[in-house]
Amino acid sequence: MEKQVIVITGASKGLGLALARLFADEGHALVINARGEELRNVERELSKLTEVVAVRGDVSEIAEDIAAAALGRFGRADVLINNASELGPSPMPALIEHSWQSLERIFRVNVVAPIHLIQLLRPKTIVNITSDAAVNAYAGWGGYGASKAALEHASRILAKELGENVRVLVIDPGDMNTEMHRLAEPGIDLSHLPSPEEVAPKIVERIHGVGDSSLRFQVAAGA
Repeated sequence: MEKQVIVITGASKGLGLALARLFADEGHALVINARGEELRNVERELSKLTEVVAVRGDVSEIAEDIAAAALGRFGRADVLINNASELGPSPMPALIEHSWQSLERIFRVNVVAPIHLIQLLRPKTIVNITSDAAVNAYAGWGGYGASKAALEHASRILAKELGENVRVLVIDPGDMNTEMHRLAEPGIDLSHLPSPEEVAPKIVERIHGVGDSSLRFQVAAGA
């Protein structure tokens, strides 16, 4: 397989880390981003397998730095995976009580930052990670769900505007046993849900073009 340059946000844990490890195993060059200090450990781990550039910081504030790292080191970005997400307060409030400041941050991270990175990088493949909360109305999930719905609609618009030269994918990984899900539903037993490591291979297959050509893909439960 031809070596590609893959940019992944939210890559220090959960699904982002699982995806980064799979792509590193395949030998693709990586530009990884996350807010936490754990990103440095991920960079050291994956650098044993492939070329890796880590850009630490809040994706809603450093999109230009991420793009500069990718274009400066590799001259291009073939695949952009907008995986970083903001949940909001935990436990999540009803939308009618949700502060506008928190909603603004959720939309900056989940909608504006992905679009900004797309504008800066102009990748051949755009992958926006979404949620079933984007298409189903769940009480308490208003801020997060509305932001993911906006991201999905923006993805459909981009697909129309960019045409056949750029591939746009909206991928719903389904419910997983992750730190974010535990924060979303504190105290709920999530041990029966699949781990990101179980879900990630199905997503990598779809990014590589395995499966149908529909814009939205939902990973089946228990994948």
